[in-house]
Amino acid sequence: MIGSRFGKGEESLAKFLNTTGVSYHLEQLLKNTKEKLILISPYLKVNDRIKLTLQDLDRFKIDIRLVYRDNQLNPVEQNWLRSLPTIRTSVCQSLHAKCYMNENEAIITSMNLYESSQVNNYEMGIHVAREQEPELYAAIYEEAMTLLRNSTEIQITVSEVPKTSRHPRLDTAGNGGFCIRCHAALKLNPLVPYCKDCYDPKIKRSDKSPIEKYCHICGKPHTSSLTKPTCYECFKANKDKLDFPPPPSK
Repeated sequence: MIGSRFGKGEESLAKFLNTTGVSYHLEQLLKNTKEKLILISPYLKVNDRIKLTLQDLDRFKIDIRLVYRDNQLNPVEQNWLRSLPTIRTSVCQSLHAKCYMNENEAIITSMNLYESSQVNNYEMGIHVAREQEPELYAAIYEEAMTLLRNSTEIQITVSEVPKTSRHPRLDTAGNGGFCIRCHAALKLNPLVPYCKDCYDPKIKRSDKSPIEKYCHICGKPHTSSLTKPTCYECFKANKDKLDFPPPPSK
């Protein structure tokens, strides 16, 4: 089921969305935009379908505002954003909300504008149509404008895309890691391979550590854990440059 309505009858027309519903309504929201688009997401790694839609909106000179938290986009994302002159980008370091809206509808959701979120995560959200819920839509729009006013607008510069290696090595800045659970970008540290949202101090290093989805270094899908946060290739290539967790005690 893509979504279900709240309430008994037609008093509330806001629609609950599951993971499939969020993905579907987000794509429809983008395609239906005629005047203004606001995208608020702490982390960015946009899938190809959404990129194509945003490129079409850019050709029609649609006003697009993009707010995210991490100002360390990978070069591919930086160059793609730089190629779209109508997109104005802003950074808000305390951002945790995810909201996508145009002149007629809005989605409040747990889903980041991140490719893996739409594929690997369980997400929820609420869809609000301006015509059916004008007061609720207005409240969402007002809060989005407040967030935009309190964000720092930045200029995206073109970056060199590094050559990939079969065995990724540590970059000189010590950045470029991935959360082993949600794939969010974060500082490289195999001892703490979780982002702030996924980190749980109750997780202990042992053979019973939760099984996660990604390599902390290369970011590729991989069966990982707090005890073994990277794939073997990345461990072998970086074992002399990084501190890795010790083997679990028996």
